[in-house]
Amino acid sequence: MWRSVASNALTFLIVALFLGGAAILWGRGQYEGTGTLDQAICLQVERGSNFRRVSRDLEQEGAVSHAWIFRLGADYAGKTSQLKAGSYLLEPETSMEEIVDVVTRGGASTCGTEVVYRIGVNRVSAQVRELDPGTNRFVERASFQPGTDETPEIYTTVREAQDTRYRVALAEGVTSWQVVNALRAMDILEGTVAEVPPEGALAPDSYEVRPGDDRAGVLADMAEQQELWVSAAWEARDASVPLASPEELLTLASIIEKETGVAEERRQVASVFVNRLNRGMRLQTDPTVIYGITKGQGVLGRGLRRSELRAATPWNTYVIQGLPPTPIANPGRASLMATAQPDETPYVFFVADGTGGHAFAETLDEHNRNVARWREIEAERANQSDDG
Repeated sequence: MWRSVASNALTFLIVALFLGGAAILWGRGQYEGTGTLDQAICLQVERGSNFRRVSRDLEQEGAVSHAWIFRLGADYAGKTSQLKAGSYLLEPETSMEEIVDVVTRGGASTCGTEVVYRIGVNRVSAQVRELDPGTNRFVERASFQPGTDETPEIYTTVREAQDTRYRVALAEGVTSWQVVNALRAMDILEGTVAEVPPEGALAPDSYEVRPGDDRAGVLADMAEQQELWVSAAWEARDASVPLASPEELLTLASIIEKETGVAEERRQVASVFVNRLNRGMRLQTDPTVIYGITKGQGVLGRGLRRSELRAATPWNTYVIQGLPPTPIANPGRASLMATAQPDETPYVFFVADGTGGHAFAETLDEHNRNVARWREIEAERANQSDDG
């Protein structure tokens, strides 16, 4: 009898161990295997939340098959106390194990609401946008000009959310004065700016910022990035480029930046100015004349007068020989590299061609024909405007 009881007990134990092992293997497969999410979602982990709440939200979203397995897996990995607040983009089929890693690793939020302060040549704007997980594209919720327009209610709302991200985006060709004025208008930043950084010293790029960041610190980051770009361009420059220093390269790059907005043209435009410098010709470029008038403090907003083209200023390249004494804007990385490595062309002239680009010429006669064609285009546009 006892032998039978012992045998039955042993059989039961073996079966229990077998079933337990199978359950563990199944649970592990659920935890580490391909996830059940069929489309991307943005998971928001609130400050003060816990794994029970997060697992429940994930189960409701269809991101995990069993909330309890998610919690057990996190507990077994020793990560239940490492939950980080934030907004996290979860791609389709993300495993439970990967989700645990995402929400405990933390760092910058990868989805949710973002405020982008765009510093452009003609305007400064603040854009409130949200990432649509399904398309992985941002959807604009509001846009306004800080310090000018009425502040939208949604901006005030997202300012109070702790997982809102902020970026400052500088357009190529903005001036240092424009950048400083824009930073002063951003209510999330603190601190004063003692003086405007030298023209050309700030890199047009996108910068992550946080509420309470110091304005001078943001400018320092921009200056450090530009220094790296200028140094790299100078090291990579073509030996035939007639520039004596990184500062001269920066100055010429700023002129090229203001002369064309067509990326494919930058090296051609650079070749024109390099050819003029090599031949001892004056650069004769309108943006330098404009800078002599505005000093980079705003946009001229009208055409140049003949008297202004003849007026002697340190930046008027119709009057002075060679480069102006300083850059006339903050050039981007592409313009710096175009200046360092211009195309080899015979061109010494260019004029707008009506498409947003330019017509290039080797001889004055050819250039005059291009100018005449541009005048015709201007006249046609003026007539169409009058008729409208």
